Amino acid sequence: MSSAGSAFAQLHQHLHQTRLLGSISSALYYDQNTVMPAAGASWRGEQLALLAGQLHERQSSAEYAELVAAAESELDAEVSPERRRNLQLLRLELERQRCLDPALVSALAKAQSRGNAVWQDARKRNDFSAFAPALQELIALRRQQASQLAAAEPVPRSSWEILAQPFEPDISKTRLAELFGPLKDELPAMLDQVRAIGSTQPPAIDLPEALQEQLCGDLLDSWGYDPARCQRSRSAHPFSCTVGPQDFRITTRVVPGQPLSAFLATAHEWGHSLYEQGLPRTDDHYFPWPLGEATSMGVHESQSLFWECRVARSRAFAERWHPRFCSALGSDPWSGALGFWRALNPLRPGLIRVEADELSYCLHIVLRFELELALLEQEMPVEELPQQWNQRMQDLLGIQPQTDSEGCLQDIHWAEGLMGYFPSYALGHLISAQLSETFEQTNGSIQAMISAGDEFQLQAWLGQNVWPLGRSINAEELVKKVTGRPLSAQSFLTYLRTKVAELQ
Repeated sequence: MSSAGSAFAQLHQHLHQTRLLGSISSALYYDQNTVMPAAGASWRGEQLALLAGQLHERQSSAEYAELVAAAESELDAEVSPERRRNLQLLRLELERQRCLDPALVSALAKAQSRGNAVWQDARKRNDFSAFAPALQELIALRRQQASQLAAAEPVPRSSWEILAQPFEPDISKTRLAELFGPLKDELPAMLDQVRAIGSTQPPAIDLPEALQEQLCGDLLDSWGYDPARCQRSRSAHPFSCTVGPQDFRITTRVVPGQPLSAFLATAHEWGHSLYEQGLPRTDDHYFPWPLGEATSMGVHESQSLFWECRVARSRAFAERWHPRFCSALGSDPWSGALGFWRALNPLRPGLIRVEADELSYCLHIVLRFELELALLEQEMPVEELPQQWNQRMQDLLGIQPQTDSEGCLQDIHWAEGLMGYFPSYALGHLISAQLSETFEQTNGSIQAMISAGDEFQLQAWLGQNVWPLGRSINAEELVKKVTGRPLSAQSFLTYLRTKVAELQ
């Protein structure tokens, strides 16, 4: 690292302090969603707004801009590519932050906290009308944000595309249409095929909550959970949260009538956490610099979906864990490992995204993506959202929710103004499939490794080929680098065709 008085060293210290503030915000968010009493929402909103304002000031002030410029002036032909990339990413984010009105930043933080609280209550009471004003406010604020950010974008982008950049750098609506087109074309037909054949209903099982918690803990222990660095709690919506370089949190939830939901959610969120734990943070180029951050949310989702779908939902995994479930329960309601595997992989479209099977999941995302575009860019009134949601659900998946709580109120994302986030979930499926295919071409069957209880070999490969890349490249560049070909939907569709055939 440069001498203590260099601009680069001073910038490093500034970023370290910024990270500390950001981690306080993350800790407050985690608390809000796990143990904070509902009456604390208003004060928590003020706390988060204060921090958001301070973070914005640190990332947009004249002093910070001078630090970045001074560090850029130290660049020469001998400088490392890592330092050059870090400064490039900082410059881009600086220009974006400087475009934002501090009053808007504060208003957004308050609206997000308020939206979260209103959504939780409206969802419990199945009352979309109670949530609609909060959603309308968040959409209006996000439109203002996109308008202000437009001047900093390196290429012309629509409002939705601008808001999507923090989650999926360089993504466009055109590229998503190319990737999602094959999914819209083929997945409904595959669903019809499954309906025509008919699928066995999983047995009704009463898996006590305490037993579900125990099995989730057993799963984490078998995958390297370290209680000195990690914590698992309960929340209304499962999520992963990194509070600090050695402080990793996940949450899960027990869903009545879904005895395997918590187990699969634990696998999913632990996949997120493994990625966070594996990001490069061990030398001066990576923490607290941008290169130590996640490549994108699509890559993040590819890691969680890898552990949920390629591992925890696999037949080999079901065969290994079936005896453990039966022993804990004292019976075998699945009538063998094959029945347990089928219970882990129900092939029928459901109403809830986080409970959806692999066949219908991406159609849930297409629905949300198209509705976001309608709300943000096509002037669709918020009041029409329930009706539009139900109609599009019928068109894509052939089912309709009976209540808004299991329809347009089910996800937390819009309650926090997270427009532009949802496509990353589907991209995660595509990336996970393509990475898995590449792994098997050079390392052999993933199923064989799972049968042998050697999931750590999978971790090692991801830890060598995916996690260390951080933000050195974007998601599509990562896929091309690791797999040798551009991202497409074909690996995912091939995987689904094979799995559907085996499950019938």
